[in-house]
Amino acid sequence: MASASELVVNTPDGLYCPSGDFHIDPWRPVPRAVITHGHGDHARAGMGSYHVVDAGLPILQWRLGDQDYRVHAHGERFQLGGATLSFHPAGHVLGSTQVRIEADGQTWVLSGDFKRDPDPTCLPFEVVPCDVFVTESTFGLPVFRWPPASDVARDIVGWREECAANGEVAILYCYALGKAQRVLAELMAHTDRPAWLHGAIDAGVQVYRAAGVPMLDTRKVADEARGTDFAGELIIAPPSAAGSAWTRRFRRAQQGFASGWMRIRGNRRRRNYDRGFVLSDHADWPSLLRTVRETGARRVIATHGDTDALVRVLRESGIDAGGFQTAYGEED
Repeated sequence: MASASELVVNTPDGLYCPSGDFHIDPWRPVPRAVITHGHGDHARAGMGSYHVVDAGLPILQWRLGDQDYRVHAHGERFQLGGATLSFHPAGHVLGSTQVRIEADGQTWVLSGDFKRDPDPTCLPFEVVPCDVFVTESTFGLPVFRWPPASDVARDIVGWREECAANGEVAILYCYALGKAQRVLAELMAHTDRPAWLHGAIDAGVQVYRAAGVPMLDTRKVADEARGTDFAGELIIAPPSAAGSAWTRRFRRAQQGFASGWMRIRGNRRRRNYDRGFVLSDHADWPSLLRTVRETGARRVIATHGDTDALVRVLRESGIDAGGFQTAYGEED
């Protein structure tokens, strides 16, 4: 049983703030949900009301439709019960936010998913000083360190050119919310050739375009007749399309995957991809440690991912660290 001084506790419905009587990114229906971003493991249907940041509202509307949204600007302070809250950019995807909670003489910050690397599609992470920092640790192992995104974009263009020389299509799999849009934004500096999109990718790209995010020109594969030769083109599709009937329309193709998990070469081989591109929308190991230091938190609670290594290293450095078992996924 958590002590009365805990601002956030772990419950079967999700992370709960007793002082404010609300949940943060709950995984079961609750009366009041505070949402950090629109990925499916953090924003689910069935809540009574949703407190969201204004920059993330288009994503929530796209994914969940009409709901009782209570919209707040970044940095705006608002009250729920006995707690004062504010949203602060997380740098994860468009509209992603951290949640600052102040109550009972304490300040807690829940990071949601976050990254520290530059991303032209969303606001950069804001360091928010706090007493307790609840951090994701999806890539909480020292092996996970990210190369510059511009280098990855250059490699993707080079791969497409190699495929073109071989008369092949370059099919790049990546997640439809955040990753695909970041790839398209990064590619703008390295090519002016349009990318071709699977329908599931195009839907999210149009949401980002409506929000004013500049990206490479795109076209939909579905708009072309069956039998169209896409040799030499870059096709962007969700991972669920791999091995499906949809991919069989491309006569000769190489397949790549853009993800932080591609940092481990064995992951690429097991998934049978020809190329792996290390591009993540989560904090890598150095960024996790750096962020903890910069918040000044005297206590850290690690959530989804490899929490053990992070907790151990933080304890060795004199920080009170522990973990929450959560129902968040590890997609990237």
